[in-house]
Amino acid sequence: MIAKKICLLGSFAVGKTSLTRRFVESIFFEKYHTTIGVKIDKKVVRCEDREIELLIWDIEGRDEFAPLRESYLRGAAAILLVVDLTRPDSLEVARELRVHVDKVLGNVPFLALLNKSDLDQDRRITPEDIQALQKEGWEFIETSAKTGQNVDGAFLRLTEKLLVNGPQLSKTGA
Repeated sequence: MIAKKICLLGSFAVGKTSLTRRFVESIFFEKYHTTIGVKIDKKVVRCEDREIELLIWDIEGRDEFAPLRESYLRGAAAILLVVDLTRPDSLEVARELRVHVDKVLGNVPFLALLNKSDLDQDRRITPEDIQALQKEGWEFIETSAKTGQNVDGAFLRLTEKLLVNGPQLSKTGA
């Protein structure tokens, strides 16, 4: 079986752990728990008639006091950048993380997840913000870890991008 490492990156409390739990275990907890360091999960998905084991690295949130540890990125084949639709600053952090990832890993496949779509009435990221990044080649998917909206689809879309655009897959793992 082919195994590939993907990393979830973003600000604190954007929903990285909740998205991972929803995808891997099909559950959601209202109570927030800060990730310290990294939490690793795995799930086998079927994509394009292949089985791929996703090694999901849920990496602690980033802010000015907690820079991203480059060692967590090593070996990553793809990235999910998670943004909280109710916090415009989380989009700016995602932009910074994308630049950092490019420097460390080169141009790996990535998706930006606009999480917390269930809080639509509190949305503070504008369509113009999103369109500006789409012009730079960003692909966005709106998700809700709480309701499960588009969560499985987002992970599958990233896997498709990995198969089409990513580094050559081998049976040696990440």
